[in-house]
Amino acid sequence: MALRIHDGAFSAMDLTARHPRTGELLSTVKFMVQTLAAAGELQRDLQRELTYDGLRAADAKGNKGGRRPAVPADKTAGVRTSYLEGRSIAALARDHGVSRGAIRTAVADLMPDHTAIEEDVPAPELPVTLDMPGRVADFLRTTELEPAERAALHHGLTVRHGQGYTLRITAVPAVHRRLLDLSQPLDGAPGTAVIPAQRKARREYKNRVTALGAPA
Repeated sequence: MALRIHDGAFSAMDLTARHPRTGELLSTVKFMVQTLAAAGELQRDLQRELTYDGLRAADAKGNKGGRRPAVPADKTAGVRTSYLEGRSIAALARDHGVSRGAIRTAVADLMPDHTAIEEDVPAPELPVTLDMPGRVADFLRTTELEPAERAALHHGLTVRHGQGYTLRITAVPAVHRRLLDLSQPLDGAPGTAVIPAQRKARREYKNRVTALGAPA
């Protein structure tokens, strides 16, 4: 077997050179390959020794590897009671010999920033992509909008169709419904002229929004 190094510091060395008469690898090549192998083995052994030294030093300081223990099931109630009585998370962690994260897990639902999850709370709406006719988009840009509605229009993708265009909007269904409601004047109001093209455009958008279904 012969060793060939394609890149790096030793790539310029020909480690496949053989004696022209015997066909065996040159002695200098054998020496370099053996030296490289010995250097690699030395590096591996040094890394192993340094790892063991680090583990011994950590053990001498009282640090133990692996996952910190969790709060035992028979002590969870006591931890929760102590937390409600005003004991800090750090103090409880010291008392029970666990991490602060383990204490936070045990009292998660008692912490001020915890939001209870109720089974009857509906899941949040997911964004939906709909194409809004350009005439509807042009009208809405002149309308007073809420930040979420304004952002939906601003980040919409313009898709050209001849002389017109559609605005591909990705937003939660509630925003689409709100935009549809705000475009109601395009259907005409008492005493105002109706532009058929605008009314047709809003009808197209209304059909797409209606297909999303009624709000939960």
